Amino acid sequence: MRGVVMYKAGDVRVEDRDDPKIIEPTDAVVRLTATCICGSDLWPYRGVEPADHTAMGHEYAGVVEEVGSDVKNVKPGDFVVGSFVISDNTCEICRSGYQSGCVHREFVAGAIGTQAEKARIPHADGTLVPTPGQPDEDLIPSLLAASDVLGTGWYGAVAAEAGPGKTVAVVGDGAVGLMAVLAAKQLGAERITAMSRHPERQELARYYGATDIVEERGDEGVAKIKELTGGLGAHSVVEAVGTQESTMQAIGATRPGGHLGFVGVNYDVTIKGIDLFFAGIHVEGGPAPVRRFLPDLIQLIWDRKIDPGRVFDLTLPLDQAAEGYTAMDERRATKVLLTL
Repeated sequence: MRGVVMYKAGDVRVEDRDDPKIIEPTDAVVRLTATCICGSDLWPYRGVEPADHTAMGHEYAGVVEEVGSDVKNVKPGDFVVGSFVISDNTCEICRSGYQSGCVHREFVAGAIGTQAEKARIPHADGTLVPTPGQPDEDLIPSLLAASDVLGTGWYGAVAAEAGPGKTVAVVGDGAVGLMAVLAAKQLGAERITAMSRHPERQELARYYGATDIVEERGDEGVAKIKELTGGLGAHSVVEAVGTQESTMQAIGATRPGGHLGFVGVNYDVTIKGIDLFFAGIHVEGGPAPVRRFLPDLIQLIWDRKIDPGRVFDLTLPLDQAAEGYTAMDERRATKVLLTL
């Protein structure tokens, strides 16, 4: 099969890889219908994370081709969506709703790599969720988004306790931030501010439910959020970038007693304990437990109540994946869909 391999930072190739096979009785092999590039894939691309002939990709949706003898919940022919984190969905951590911390946790990125024509998914019963039937072609991008970017944005909004009567601020206008705007709207938030400097992303944020746009960053961004919220700060803030500036901006924009959901991968972020202490806020985040939300997200997509697939603004064939990485790195694309 064909698949994306990152030899080293900045060196992305599409080459022949071995077809996946059933190894454990809990495995499934999925023929992918579409795949994509995630903002977190840019960390190794930029040299922040190591890359050495790494199989890339962790978002996936497609048709089950084969299952192991112990798999009961999915069968060949099912169209499925899976989380970017492998989980058994039965351990104590999974049952508490945090499948991304499963005792059998395995990250799809690197170990499996779903920027490819096929993928072996361990713990298939706990990781894969079948759709109600075979989806229409136009639903596939949205179903693919549920595998990570939608589920991650949704978790950010849930962790921030976005809901009726709440003011929400989203720090970051990448795909995850835009999905957090969508989630906040669906969760019933009264006022949603997207922090963005890019006109095309501002437009999409408004489409997904943003009522306000703030272009300022850092202390100026915090001041603007407070101005919009009567000097108090937002009830709910989602941090969807992972930089020092965005993290401190998110903390500063959260009112005392408010909730901050952080879902940006945050390398080299340092928070002084005294700053967090006097902020007086609730903080939750980390790798999103996408599996918790998948059944509901799939149904919302199936019923055409949400359209997360619009976040893909560049579509390329798999063999042009390197161009997709370059486009996202240069911010010429928000999120790239790879066709198979």
